[in-house]
Amino acid sequence: MNVAIIGGTGVYDPKILSDLREERVGTPYGEAMVRIGTFQGREVAFLARHGSGHSVPPHRINYRANIKALQQIGVKRVLATAAVGSCNPEMKPGDFVIANDFIDFTKARSYTFFEGGPDGVVHTDFTEPYCPDLRVLLYGAARDLGITAHPG
Repeated sequence: MNVAIIGGTGVYDPKILSDLREERVGTPYGEAMVRIGTFQGREVAFLARHGSGHSVPPHRINYRANIKALQQIGVKRVLATAAVGSCNPEMKPGDFVIANDFIDFTKARSYTFFEGGPDGVVHTDFTEPYCPDLRVLLYGAARDLGITAHPG
């Protein structure tokens, strides 16, 4: 399995997957609940960002456990959904935006996987925080399906 979907607000149930099973994955950062199923013959992982029933507020999401759990089960590519507004009049409610950058205003949580120690001091490059290959694929798929999408 190399693909995962992280469902944000409004996306709690992986209805597109069949043969669904749940796995509790232990990581150095805590546990994460991952659902694994099949989509068009491929095994896909699903993780609800805000937990079951949208019960975890943004500042309490254990994103390190979530991402580490996906890595531990073999995931290489993550598609994540998010529901937000926009001040850009070109972006209408219901449009898709293929994010190319972000500003994180969440406070009171760890911001890194690298805490020094044996790993040393690590500076993560955020020049391009989202996978350019997936962004191109998503934008092309939206266009092919007639979905209004914005490339950034």
